[in-house]
Amino acid sequence: MSINETYVFRPFKLVALFCVILALCLDVVALLSPAWVTAEQYSLSLWESCNKNGDFWQCTPTFRTDWQVATLVLLLAGAAVTLVAFMISLISLCRGTQKKHYRTVAIFLFTAVVLQACALVLYPIKFIDGAVLQTYHEFNWGYGLGWGATIFMLGGGILFCLRTDLYEDPYY
Repeated sequence: MSINETYVFRPFKLVALFCVILALCLDVVALLSPAWVTAEQYSLSLWESCNKNGDFWQCTPTFRTDWQVATLVLLLAGAAVTLVAFMISLISLCRGTQKKHYRTVAIFLFTAVVLQACALVLYPIKFIDGAVLQTYHEFNWGYGLGWGATIFMLGGGILFCLRTDLYEDPYY
């Protein structure tokens, strides 16, 4: 590089990788969260449903209904696809074969977004349809983290789709 040459560094792919890491972390915390729906005497997560009887909580697995199993499978599939996308993007950035795999990573992330969005739309619809609670209930932070993970997956996918190499040449 001579004195007159300048290099424009646009860290879109690093920001995209950070989005994928953040989405993966949020997804894991959302999957493990004990609070997806809460009420005064009731708590529902992806794994168990708990009722308060007197002074103690009685918990049962949530694998009784098909919609709860479908939600869990869709979220786990979305997390697995996001993990594969993260591994491909990390290897691609570290080895320097950056441009080869960006579209593949973006397709994986968009697939994960569709899986997650289907699960996160299915969950409240079927929960309210089942009328599990007759009292006030709210969708809690576990459900919100699921949406946060989905938004970061979408952002990472969009950033991996950007073709900055086509636009950098006029600046030299």
